[in-house]
Amino acid sequence: MRAEDICKRFDGKKVLEELSISVSCGELLAIIGPSGVGKTTLLRILNGLLYPEDGDVYFKGEPLTFEDEKDLDKRRKMALLSQKPYPFKDTVWENVAYPLRLRSEEEIDDKVSDALEHVSLLEMADRRAGTLSSGELQRMAFARATVFGPDVLLLDEFTAHLDPYNISVLEDAVEWYVDSKGAAAVMVTHNLFQAKRISHSTALLFDGRIIEKDSTEKIFEYPEDERTEAFVNGEMVF
Repeated sequence: MRAEDICKRFDGKKVLEELSISVSCGELLAIIGPSGVGKTTLLRILNGLLYPEDGDVYFKGEPLTFEDEKDLDKRRKMALLSQKPYPFKDTVWENVAYPLRLRSEEEIDDKVSDALEHVSLLEMADRRAGTLSSGELQRMAFARATVFGPDVLLLDEFTAHLDPYNISVLEDAVEWYVDSKGAAAVMVTHNLFQAKRISHSTALLFDGRIIEKDSTEKIFEYPEDERTEAFVNGEMVF
């Protein structure tokens, strides 16, 4: 997946300006940067929830417009996981099975069991989703987002405010999914330690543009741009 020359404004204020970024199959890309620079906006544009004023988003080499049935089929191969899960008033099992039922997929039982097992929730399958803790809800939401095998996984601060155990389970699940399914994943995070732990590549978003993108090791150890160096060292970025 890639975005080229994306521009987005809200009430006349520039948020993204000629932004270009790409992520390959089997790659987990972390987007870092100060608050308010448009990281979530970028994810929503990639997912088709927002439209840019200019620029294009490409999925498997073809532009996305989401204006016809063909583009809808592409969008159904992407999943966006936000930091706040929204459970249905049903069991954990039915929450995770829902995307499969929408797509009339077969072998639902096996797929739901596999998805729940990878987030350590299989034993809670029959519980009402509303009785879960915040960490358990987010793990369920991850299983629901991945049970149908999306080619692109978009993660928006998906472990924010969670305890270390739930963070660990979710990070392991993300790594497993990207590696085993060959999916492309874009993760927005303020947690620089998380980016260093699990991402293959990292990009700094600042002033509406991608300032620098490289392997995670290079971004954190040998950044080329002084703004990247300042940010990863916990300094103010100007």
